Amino acid sequence: MDNSILVAKGDKDLFLLPKMANRHGLITGATGTGKTVTLQGIAESFSSLGVPVFLSDIKGDLSGLCEPGGNNSKIQDRVEQLDLKNFEYQSFPVQFWDVFAEQGFPIRTTVSEMGPLLLSRLMDLNDTQSGVLHLVFRVADDQGLLLLDLKDLKAMLVHVAENSSQYTVEYGNVSKQSVGAIQRRILVLEEQGGDRFFGEPALDIKDFIRTDSRGLCMINILACEKLFQNPALYSTFLLWLLSELFEELPEVGDLDQPKMVFFFDEAHLLFADAPKALLTQVEQVVRLIRSKGVGVYFITQNPVDIPENVLGQLGNRVQHALRAYTPKDQKAIKAAAETFRQNPQFKVEDAITQLGVGEALISFLDEKGRPNVVEQAFVLPPRSHIGPASAPRKEELMKQSTVGIHYEKLVDRDSAYEQLQKKVVQQDEESKQDKPRTRKKPGRQPDSLLTSVTKTAVNTVGRQVARELVRGVLGSFLRR
Repeated sequence: MDNSILVAKGDKDLFLLPKMANRHGLITGATGTGKTVTLQGIAESFSSLGVPVFLSDIKGDLSGLCEPGGNNSKIQDRVEQLDLKNFEYQSFPVQFWDVFAEQGFPIRTTVSEMGPLLLSRLMDLNDTQSGVLHLVFRVADDQGLLLLDLKDLKAMLVHVAENSSQYTVEYGNVSKQSVGAIQRRILVLEEQGGDRFFGEPALDIKDFIRTDSRGLCMINILACEKLFQNPALYSTFLLWLLSELFEELPEVGDLDQPKMVFFFDEAHLLFADAPKALLTQVEQVVRLIRSKGVGVYFITQNPVDIPENVLGQLGNRVQHALRAYTPKDQKAIKAAAETFRQNPQFKVEDAITQLGVGEALISFLDEKGRPNVVEQAFVLPPRSHIGPASAPRKEELMKQSTVGIHYEKLVDRDSAYEQLQKKVVQQDEESKQDKPRTRKKPGRQPDSLLTSVTKTAVNTVGRQVARELVRGVLGSFLRR
C-alpha cells in the first residue's frame, strides 16, 4: 500500500485506496464530533499524492491548511496514542476563492453556463415561471444573444415580454405576469449578492489543478461564511461547479488515483426541497463524474440526509458519533448503522452513540471495489494548523498568486443587453425616418425597452466566457 492513504488506526490500520477514491465518499456525524478535522486530514493526503482538492469552508476553520500545525496538546496526545512515527507538522499549498471577492479571488460563471434549471432552483421559481425562463433561454440561443450576467437576463425577459405575440406561436405562451415574477426574483437575488456570481472572466477549472515546488497539489478553499447565509445560492453554486467539472474534464476511466477530489460540506442543503427533476440530475452527475476521475465526498450530519440513489454510490464511509436524544434520532441512528457491512465484533447501532471526538466507524472499498467490514478507529490528526489561518498569511498567499490576477479585473463585452439596446436605437431611427414628425402630447411617455432595462439593470459588469452558451451537464441532460 505504497500510495494508500492512512486515515485511521484501531485494531488495524484503515487505508483509503487512491484507485477507489473516485467511487466517492461520505463523512457524517453530529456537530463537534470531528467531521471537519477528518476532512482536513484526508484533503492533506490527497494533496501529498498530487491530487488537487476543492472544498467549501463554511466556518473559516479550514483556512489553517496553509499553515503548519503545532502548539496543540490534543494533537500531540493523539500522535502519541496512535504511535505515529515520523509525524511532522507542515503547511499545504492553498488557493482562496470567494464569490463575494472578500476573502479570496472572485469565482464566477455566466448566466448561460448556469442554465435555466439551476437558475430556477436558485430563484425558487414555480413550474410555470421555470417554463418561461427556459423559453427565454431558447430564444436567446436561437438569436445568438449571449447571456453573461443578470442585466443580460433582465433585458431578454423584457424583450420576450414585449414581443410575446411574436414568440407564442413558435415557443409557446409567454405570461407577462410570470416575467414580472421572475424579474422580482432577480431583484431579490441581487440584494442577496448573487449578482456577483455572474459575469466574466468565468472560472477556468484548470486553475484548480496546480502543483507547488514541493510536489504538493493545490487545495482550493471556497470561503463560505457569507455565501452560506443564502443556502440556495450555496448549494446551487456547488452543484454548478460539479457540472462544470464534468463538462471540462475528459473521460479517463479508472485511474490509479483521482484527477480531482471535491468535498461538499453541509450536503443536505443540496437535496432539501429539491424538485424530482433536479434530484435525478444530481444522481446522474454523481454517477457519471466518476468516469472523469473526480471523487465527490459529501459531509453532513447523518446518512439519511442523502437520497438513497445517491447514497448507494458513496462507497467510502466515515461515521462519527450521533446522539440519540429523540425517537427521530434513534431511527436515524438505526438507518445509519444499516448502511455499513456489519462487523460481528460489535453492534454498530450501539457503537455510533458511544464514539468519542475524533473516533469513527469506517468502511472503505477494497481493491475490487467491495465495502470492507466496518471498523472502529481513531482518525489521524492533520499536519496543518487546525482552525483559521492568520490574516497576514492569507494576504501573503493572495499576493503571491499568479492565478488571481486573471480574475481581479472585470471584463464587459457585447452581449444580450448591449445588442438589444442597439436594436431599439435602430428601430427608433427607422421609425423617425418613416413617420412624419408629430407633436408630443404632454405627460409621461411609456418606457422603451432601452429605458426599462436601464432602469432595472444593476451596475454589474460582464465577463469573458470560456465557452458560448454552454449549459453544463445538468442542462445537457434536461435537453436530452
